[in-house]
Amino acid sequence: MALKRGSSGLGGSQRNRSTRSSSFPILVLIFCSFLAPLIFFVGRGLYTSIDHNDVSTTSSKQDLDWRERLALQQIKPLLTKEVIDIIKASTDDLGPLSLDSFRKNNLSASWRFVGQEIVDKHNVADVEVNKPSPIAADSKPEITRGKQHNPVKGDNSQFLDSPAKLARRQLRERKREKRAADLLKRDDDVTVKLENAAIERSKSVDSSVLGKYSIWRKENDNENTDSTVRLMRDQMIMARVYISIATMKKKLDLAHELQTRLKESQRVLGDAGSDADLTRSAHEKMKVMGQVLSKAREQLYDCKLVTTKLRAMLQSADEQVRSLKRQSTFLSQLAAKTIPNGIHCLSMRLTIDYYLLPPLKRKFPRGENLENPDLFHYALFSDNVLAASVVVNSTIVNAKEPEKHVFHLVTDKLNFGAMNMWFLLNPPGKATIHVENVDEFKWLNSSYCPVLRQLESAAMKEYYFKAAHPNTLSAGSSNLKYRNPKYLSMLNHLRFYLPQVYPKLNKILFLDDDIVVQKDLTGLWSVDLHGKVNGAVETCGQSFHRFDKYLNFSNPHIARNFDPNACGWAYGMNMFDLKEWKKRDITGIYHKWQNMNEERVLWKLGTLPPGLITFYGLTHPLEKSWHVLGLGYNPSIDRSEIENAAVIHYNGNMKPWLELAMTKYRSYWTKYIKFDHPYIRSCKLSE
Repeated sequence: MALKRGSSGLGGSQRNRSTRSSSFPILVLIFCSFLAPLIFFVGRGLYTSIDHNDVSTTSSKQDLDWRERLALQQIKPLLTKEVIDIIKASTDDLGPLSLDSFRKNNLSASWRFVGQEIVDKHNVADVEVNKPSPIAADSKPEITRGKQHNPVKGDNSQFLDSPAKLARRQLRERKREKRAADLLKRDDDVTVKLENAAIERSKSVDSSVLGKYSIWRKENDNENTDSTVRLMRDQMIMARVYISIATMKKKLDLAHELQTRLKESQRVLGDAGSDADLTRSAHEKMKVMGQVLSKAREQLYDCKLVTTKLRAMLQSADEQVRSLKRQSTFLSQLAAKTIPNGIHCLSMRLTIDYYLLPPLKRKFPRGENLENPDLFHYALFSDNVLAASVVVNSTIVNAKEPEKHVFHLVTDKLNFGAMNMWFLLNPPGKATIHVENVDEFKWLNSSYCPVLRQLESAAMKEYYFKAAHPNTLSAGSSNLKYRNPKYLSMLNHLRFYLPQVYPKLNKILFLDDDIVVQKDLTGLWSVDLHGKVNGAVETCGQSFHRFDKYLNFSNPHIARNFDPNACGWAYGMNMFDLKEWKKRDITGIYHKWQNMNEERVLWKLGTLPPGLITFYGLTHPLEKSWHVLGLGYNPSIDRSEIENAAVIHYNGNMKPWLELAMTKYRSYWTKYIKFDHPYIRSCKLSE
């Protein structure tokens, strides 16, 4: 019974084990097919719901602690504690290394997408707050990155470049842009400079050869003016070039055709300076010439050959211009040194009538004033009757007290009678006048005066009249100035003998005969010369009209005694203190230097160089408004400067009594001439 029960019990357990063992595979199958995926996805969901920042921070912190310990063991022997603390502080906010973040934030700028770096203002501010120190940024530039600690709701964490790296990238971009802009600007500046230089070169050529036409002109210069004239001149130049080339290449028919068209264009153009001066056939001739030039270009054009021909033409034109300038200079100097027929006629008629007068009528009134030192005395040395009359007349017209003015005129033997007769017929109001003949000064002889001795020498005559005598008109311009009659006249050198001519006077105002007085000059007698002998207006500018312009500083006597940069002054209106003159023996100083210059080694010609030497350190500068110069050579003097001047001076070749005088200045001189005077009218002198 027991055995049976046991048997039956054993059989039950075996049955149960067999049942469990047979159901286990089924359970495993159910678990693998259903429960395992369920558990995986539930676990995955739970994992994603956990704050990723906490997990990553914890794991990275553990990993960082381990790395710190290992790094500190290696670095401590090398770095100080302060440096280690700085590096540690700068790496606290770096976060764990991530391949995804590295790929996102270390792409080249050329691979970035537009809008990738646009973030919320709050995030940008947070990055600024948490940016690493400059030392950390410089020590690890490749892996520096900022992390967003406050992401926008619904967004995952974002990693961006650090502000320092962004700033460097922006700086590089700005530098590239600036460099490109500078290069472009530099190219533009070079182009503009080259163009302006070409324009200036062409202007210098145009002024002497081609008139006002310039092939380099800017389009806004001379807009719509005389385009036909300019084009025809261009065509004529190219026609000459192609004629030469065609002749050289034996294309005689083409050369003849070009020559024919060239002559036609020359006849049509003539002296025309503007399109309005051209005839109606000009456009037709220009069109035909253009057709012939096109044909010549097709057959003959060779860049190198054309350039050579144009260069040769330019050089030839320059030579012609220089030759014409030399001839012009010669003729202008010749005209300046001659006496116009009208003035010569006036002098001859007055001389004849003067010697027909009885001796008693040849005397001037008020002779007692001639040596009165309390009056205003003027010295005027001239052989030009008309010019002297303008000086005296303009002075008296503008004087406040004409009766106190005394004029001392000195002329040569030839013009002595004419000068007397003119002022006897035309007395200067209540002023006193006296005329003397330089040839009657017995004390002025060759034994006393070195200039007179030199003028009478054979060497001086050879120098002035025979030496280097030009054989052609163009060669004479540089030599004509040495044969100027005024350099041979003692009237020009008499200014160095004022105390000898007027021994009783204390002060005298010296005037040239090519000046016009426009204001009362009595104020000059009250100017304090500060112990100097000569009161004059200085003429030097920045680099001209200084001593080295007039004197030979290669000579040791000149170099040792004078400053080459000393300022020059003008003869023409000079206040001389004759008392100081005598005290300092100015005439003796003049004689000394004039004797040393007998061979013309100190200066070449004229009276200004010896005047600069003689009065060196003894000249007091006057105000510029007393004496304005240049009306005989300078066309650009300001009109207000002329009208405000007390004295205007026509120094230069263009004297107001010559036909070559500048028209714009001549009226200041002619208004003091009475052109209805019988003598002037009979000699056909007119404005």
